[in-house]
Amino acid sequence: MNKRNWGLLWLCMPALLIIFIFNYLPMGGLILAFKNYKPMMGFIGSPWSGLDNFEFFVRSPLIWKVTRNTLLYNGAFIFLTPVIAVTLAIILNEIGKRFFIKFYQTVFFLPYFLSWVVVSIMLYTFLNSENGLMNQLLVKVMGKEAVSWYTSPEYWPFILVFMGLWKQVGYNTVIYYAGLMGIDGAMYEAASIDGAGRIQQVFRITIPMLAPIIVVMMILGLGRIFFADFGLHFQLPLQSGPLLPTTDVINYFTYRALIEVRDIGMGTAIGLYQSVMGLFLVLGSNWAARRIGDGENSLF
Repeated sequence: MNKRNWGLLWLCMPALLIIFIFNYLPMGGLILAFKNYKPMMGFIGSPWSGLDNFEFFVRSPLIWKVTRNTLLYNGAFIFLTPVIAVTLAIILNEIGKRFFIKFYQTVFFLPYFLSWVVVSIMLYTFLNSENGLMNQLLVKVMGKEAVSWYTSPEYWPFILVFMGLWKQVGYNTVIYYAGLMGIDGAMYEAASIDGAGRIQQVFRITIPMLAPIIVVMMILGLGRIFFADFGLHFQLPLQSGPLLPTTDVINYFTYRALIEVRDIGMGTAIGLYQSVMGLFLVLGSNWAARRIGDGENSLF
């Protein structure tokens, strides 16, 4: 190892130290998943409970419903987010005026900075059963009956997916747009000389060049597929009980259970279950990406 590499490694030391302190040291708390935690006895002194903390989740009659909802919502986000974000990034790349590029980047990126509390209030103004804009349009413009949105669970899969995409797509668009900036313009010029149109250039050059970024983002998304966005599922439905059949997810279910039983060990056990399942999915998808793309598109 030459002196230049030693210098780079020393530069990485502060970041590695922070990661070790805030990401690896707290993993010692996973021991609570296998203990009957007693605050007076501490982490070490609390008695072992084996897999009892996992039984709370596994034996719950809601396990299949919340797992199904979590996987379907995250599956929709993993599939739709890159499709929409890549499309928007390509459109931004095709816009010639720099002012419009900055304007649209800001418009797309702004929702990412809004908290779910603020978004829930905005959504309520649209879906309020009495004075909401949606019901005003349905009744006065379209001549249909008003909908009680916060007691009708059948609409919420579409509402939550739409709102989740609205908030996250801008962030991903900027990532893909940055990837487009790294593509050599000579490739487009050569394709244009060969008679390729803009659509052909998109499918023959742009998307293949973005493929590694798309694959990495999807692999990272798969690693979190068992972790639902708590703010999305907790704040937007306003914790309405009638909506739980379609809005309940693992994280929200855990929160409700912990509010009732106040057992930290159970929450730790569910978090460990989500992390282990996510780890297997990341390893599996990375293995598939390495086999399909000859190692070029895999994360590691």
